[in-house]
Amino acid sequence: MKYTVLGAGAMGLRYGVLLQEAGFDVDFVDTWEDQVETIRQQKGVYVSRDGQNRHLVPVNVYYPEEYKGDPDVLIVFTKQYQLDDFLKRSARFFNDKQYVVTCMNGMGHIEKLNQYFPKERVLGGTALIGTVLNKAGDVDFIGPKGAGSMNVANETEKPDQMTHQIVDEFTQAGLNPNLTTNFLGTLMAKVIFNSVINTLCTMFKIRMGEYIQSPVAKKLGVQLIDEAFDVCERAGITLLNTREEEWQTVSYVSRVSNPLHFPSMYQDISKNRQTEVDYINGYIYDLGLKYHYEAKTHDFLRNLVHLAEFSGTFDVDGYIQSVLDEDKKQAAKQATVQAKA
Repeated sequence: MKYTVLGAGAMGLRYGVLLQEAGFDVDFVDTWEDQVETIRQQKGVYVSRDGQNRHLVPVNVYYPEEYKGDPDVLIVFTKQYQLDDFLKRSARFFNDKQYVVTCMNGMGHIEKLNQYFPKERVLGGTALIGTVLNKAGDVDFIGPKGAGSMNVANETEKPDQMTHQIVDEFTQAGLNPNLTTNFLGTLMAKVIFNSVINTLCTMFKIRMGEYIQSPVAKKLGVQLIDEAFDVCERAGITLLNTREEEWQTVSYVSRVSNPLHFPSMYQDISKNRQTEVDYINGYIYDLGLKYHYEAKTHDFLRNLVHLAEFSGTFDVDGYIQSVLDEDKKQAAKQATVQAKA
C-alpha cells in the first residue's frame, strides 16, 4: 500500500523511513518550514541509530497545500495542539477509502480524526519506540534495529481485512505491532506510561535509563500508575495491563529498550516548545474529576511542567532591568519630595 505520514517529526520519520526501507511507497507531509526546506535542500533526512552510522535517506516531503498524492493509509504524528490546524490544511487530499493510523502521545486526537474519518477506518495505537529529532532534517533512532513495539486497535474493535494488512506491513517494517480489540484500553496504556516517564524525566533532565536506576523510581512510578488506574476504573476503561504489569512495562522499556532515550516532552521543553502535558497527566486528572476523583499527583506534575515551560520562556534579564528601572524612578521621586521639603 501507499503511505503518507502527516507530521515528519521524530516518530513520523521513524515510521515512514522504516516502511520505505521495507519496500513500501511513502510520502511525508509537514507544516514546519525549517523541516521541509532542510530536507529538500539536503535531498533527504539524515538518520542515525543511537548516535552512530549517520547517513542520508532520500525522502519526499511536501506542504499540505501542494501535496497531490493519493495514499491508501495516512500515518498521523503531530503534536496534539497542532493536529486541528494540520487536518484542516490536509483535508483536500482525504478521501472515503483511506485509513488513518495514529500513535500520538496523549488523548484528544481521536475526536479530531473522527471529524474526517469514520470509526471503522481509524486505527489508534501506542508506540513504545524511542526517537529523537536532533534538528531539522536529522533524526536519531534509539535502540538497536527491531527495538521497540506498538499496540494498535481499530476504533470499532472489529479489525477488518485492511486493518490486518496494515498490521502485516508494519510487521515487515520492524515496528512490532500487536493488534488488540480494546481501543480505549490500548490508548490509555500509553498515556499512563507517558504520565510517568515523560514528566519525571523532563523535570529532572534525565534519560529513561537514569530514571529507572534511582532508588525512588518505583515509588514515584507506582504512585502515578495507581492514581491513573483509579481514574480508569471509575471511568469504566479496561486497561491492557494490571497495575503491576504497567510498572513492569515502564521498568523494562527504561532499562532494556530505550535506556538512552530522552522522552519527547523533554525534547520539547529543552527547545522552549509547548509540551503535551495537558493531554497526558492533565487528561488523567480531568477525566478523574468527571467521576469525583482527584488524581492530585498528576495535577501537581502538570503544574510543575507548566512552571518549567514558563521559566524557559521568562525574560529574566528584562524583569531584572524593569525592577532596576522602577527602583530608579522611586528613588528619583523620593529625592524630589525631599528637595521640596
